[in-house]
Amino acid sequence: MVKEAKSHISKLKGLKEYVALAIVDANKYQKTNIKIIKELVNEGTPGVYVTLNLSYDTIKEIFKKEKINLNQVIFIDAVTKTLGGKTKKTKDCLFIGGPRNLSDISIAMDQAIMAIPKKNKFLFFDSLSTLLLYNNVGVVAKFIHFLSGKMRVWKVKGIIISLRRKQDQDLIEELQGFCDVTLDL
Repeated sequence: MVKEAKSHISKLKGLKEYVALAIVDANKYQKTNIKIIKELVNEGTPGVYVTLNLSYDTIKEIFKKEKINLNQVIFIDAVTKTLGGKTKKTKDCLFIGGPRNLSDISIAMDQAIMAIPKKNKFLFFDSLSTLLLYNNVGVVAKFIHFLSGKMRVWKVKGIIISLRRKQDQDLIEELQGFCDVTLDL
């Protein structure tokens, strides 16, 4: 299935910009995320990784272990402060209050995308499923509609990750209308 993830992402290679909704099985989630980011970074595309699940320090260690060039990625961490962890100012991470703070997430994404001088860039949003733990379905649908619009304005390769869960199926079907492609990983 991880090889399959790579081939699905490879289908996007010819596109300069897109908004993709990636539906991932929980047991393949971490490996799939790594494969997607590794492929983008290895093709020379810098970008922004918005994390609502793992802290910046944790992801940084995973990326180092996987030999992903950290100089190509700006992180937005909505986890560390939520859990009461210590944050220190760093040039490659913006720490925000948490997954409930959608305005803060929006502002941080805008700042991070604008900080990347290159035209070709990505925004990886991890994950829709976590947003649903902190916000109601209507709020999440509006936010993803807003986010997909911003991704188009920014002209980025946008990937929104969601775990495959029965209870999210109606929302996923609605959100597919906001995205250019749905990847079943």
